[in-house]
Amino acid sequence: MRLTTLSDYALRVLMYSAASGDTLLTIEETARTYQISRAHLMKVVNILVRHGFLKGFRGRTGGFMLAKSPELIVVGDVIRATEPDLALVECFATGNQCIVTGCCKLPSMLNEALNAFIATLDRYTIADLMLKKSDFSIPQKARSFGTRGPTMRVTARA
Repeated sequence: MRLTTLSDYALRVLMYSAASGDTLLTIEETARTYQISRAHLMKVVNILVRHGFLKGFRGRTGGFMLAKSPELIVVGDVIRATEPDLALVECFATGNQCIVTGCCKLPSMLNEALNAFIATLDRYTIADLMLKKSDFSIPQKARSFGTRGPTMRVTARA
């Protein structure tokens, strides 16, 4: 399973907003901080505003900030708002062409896994992900942590 870039950026924007407190942020500043596309961030911020995670202010002195306390923004809710679908396999999506859809047992197992994934994210809020504002200004070289991929547990089967 892989989250879209939209979800990734949404979480980053919310983390940066939380670290900034009541300071009004701009798309330009955030794009520069993360070194990502301004156009893509505009889309992300608009979605977060529409879903009530951010407050947006228009105009020359406009920007955005958290719409509510970081403790009230549930990570699972952000993912539900930013993922276009959570169709893990073809038969979960419209236009399914799989010939074993009627008898396949895979969907129930994958739904169980998906629900466990979302349930885990529902236990966390943006407050759990908060960093200090200064964490966002560390030079890129100092940020290098190597690959930080999944750490999957291997369970023995009897």
